[in-house]
Amino acid sequence: MMGTIRIGTRGSPLALAQARMVATALRDTHDWGPERIEIVPITTTGDIVRDRPLAEIGGKGLWTKELDACLGDGRTDISVHSMKDVETFRPETLLIAAMLPRASVCDRLIGADSLEGLAPGARVGTSSPRRAAQILARRPDLVIVPIRGNVETRLRKLDRGEADATLLASAGLERLNHPEIGVVLDDFLPAPAQGAVGIEVRTGDRRTRNLIAAIDDRATHLCVAAERRLLEGLGGTCRSPIAALARLDGDEIHLRAEIISPDGSEIVRCEERFAVDDRETPLTLASALLSRASPGLRALFAG
Repeated sequence: MMGTIRIGTRGSPLALAQARMVATALRDTHDWGPERIEIVPITTTGDIVRDRPLAEIGGKGLWTKELDACLGDGRTDISVHSMKDVETFRPETLLIAAMLPRASVCDRLIGADSLEGLAPGARVGTSSPRRAAQILARRPDLVIVPIRGNVETRLRKLDRGEADATLLASAGLERLNHPEIGVVLDDFLPAPAQGAVGIEVRTGDRRTRNLIAAIDDRATHLCVAAERRLLEGLGGTCRSPIAALARLDGDEIHLRAEIISPDGSEIVRCEERFAVDDRETPLTLASALLSRASPGLRALFAG
């Protein structure tokens, strides 16, 4: 019988809530008692450095490198991630073995009833290039101000008047039991993998892989894999405004995507339907997006 499963996670309230979701799913599936799982909070560089955009200090890897190190050397047995914060290319020694059922993929606007309801020149706090570009595409008069930190930190910054409004993911607010906060922006295409929680293991740890695979949600895994394959083709960075959403429709995936200039003045959209085992069409879709983009927008991508 296998001993305790140690779950590595960031120490933010949202990350801990997601780790507890994974723990509950494992206990329910395998009929384990509470002693079989230990949650191990790990402080990441992304949690420590909060005064600068991620793109300036190393990108998405700042959320994962400490978790990767603990998983790699055996201090933990699995890592739990918000998949939208996981860099596209992962170490070969690690594997995303499962994903929980995806939550809402939408963003919520906090601070106003709608984007149109914001006063001219209002300040919207976000450090997401995608959200900033989408906002400016709709309201070029608004002013984007950088704002980072976990959900509670960003809400406090809004209360202190550092911005007039901000955007947060519905999934995070719901997982923190705040479904009443904000107004859903269901016409914004989300970040790739938004709303998905992934569980990563050591590639060679087959026993743990099998245990984790039992809680995998197939539809979520297939769709998020397609969105991340699109990212591979685009070669985007933390500075590249990208939105994408895949939906499972029978034996097909319907993938919609857009790339946007930072000021919102140019949006290129494409969509495709393809078989669930087709890994090439997301790459073709990425090429189509880039081919239709202006040189200035295309320069934001390395694909």
